[in-house]
Amino acid sequence: MRTISEQERRRVLIRRHHLAGDARSPEAVTGALIALHATDPASVYLSVLARSATSTVAGIAQAMYDRRSLVRWMAMRRTLFVFPREDIPMIQAAISTPLAGTLRTRLINQLERNGTDPPIDGGVEAWLGDLESRVELALDQRGTATGAQLSTDVPELATSILVRAPSDRPQNVTTSLLTLMSTEGRLVRSTPTGAWTSRHHRWEPIGRWWPNGIPAHDTGRARQELAHRWLTRFGPGTVEDLQWWTGWNQTITRRALDNLPIREIDLHGRPGITLREPAGDASELADDRPDGADMPVASLLPALDSTPMGWKHRDWFLGIDHRAVFDRAGNIGPTLWWNGEIIGSWAITADGDLRTRVLVDRGADATAAIGTAADHLHQCLEGATITPAIRTPLEQSITQEVIHPG
Repeated sequence: MRTISEQERRRVLIRRHHLAGDARSPEAVTGALIALHATDPASVYLSVLARSATSTVAGIAQAMYDRRSLVRWMAMRRTLFVFPREDIPMIQAAISTPLAGTLRTRLINQLERNGTDPPIDGGVEAWLGDLESRVELALDQRGTATGAQLSTDVPELATSILVRAPSDRPQNVTTSLLTLMSTEGRLVRSTPTGAWTSRHHRWEPIGRWWPNGIPAHDTGRARQELAHRWLTRFGPGTVEDLQWWTGWNQTITRRALDNLPIREIDLHGRPGITLREPAGDASELADDRPDGADMPVASLLPALDSTPMGWKHRDWFLGIDHRAVFDRAGNIGPTLWWNGEIIGSWAITADGDLRTRVLVDRGADATAAIGTAADHLHQCLEGATITPAIRTPLEQSITQEVIHPG
């Protein structure tokens, strides 16, 4: 059984995920990572800027909203991502359609259990079906609309879901139903209502993106294709890594791997898997450079970046205590990377100043390269201030640090 070291994994990670900033375009970055986390809209832009030295904020927006080559979609682990548009049929079959079934059952149960104001007249399922049809008609007529505008056209969207338990939060039907409909492939998230960092967006009919609807794929084959894609972009890894990343259960994960050319390996002490040659990792992992002779590669990755969120087991790329950059739920804040290893964090202050903090000394080359990468990102942001969705104590302490002149 072949043993693969942490250093070998870091080297291939740098090349595959373009941590040297050598990707040609936003589309190239997204394809290299399969998808970009989009729960925080700023993460999409920052993830691209870190990997494509020639990309700009305006160019990333053009890819999403003018060329429409990238699209935001609800998928793995009930999380919002940006995918290459051509991959949506595969993602829909492998992840989103099964997820939509869960979301629909959950919403129906919540409406029946909690009750609504005003009360629903008749059965909940029939009421929801009628409401969805009217939402689609209203959106077709408008062409593009916010949730608030659709609630004006279809007042029942503003129906309140009653609070019955201490954990319940006041809400109406709007967000839950529009999220469900988008996960089913009936609506598409479109342009932001404010700046590129805004977390509010407009909706568009699915026909504006796919005039004949999203092409149907077989669920089993789509899951196998997604598992293969993950292994080519994030492998070698563990079965647990793939299961966590997709949000599948153990049975689905094993079935997705069954017909793939899998090779078992020793992943620096943990059982791992990779693809067999020629589609596998052997050629990429092979490196005749001695340890310590890596190219100097520094990267500033944002909160929820797809690279560190690609595995359940993350110790192999951590040079610092995980508590410095991860929250209790396992979500990551902004990170500083040197040669495929996290060595610190970065933050943007309220006045737009970008600051870095290195927690482990990796020498003068690392310090200089991080400074250059930080200057480039700061220039790309053109004074924009960004508060990450995941705020770690380290990131917050950087923003609060008092810098004395001189």
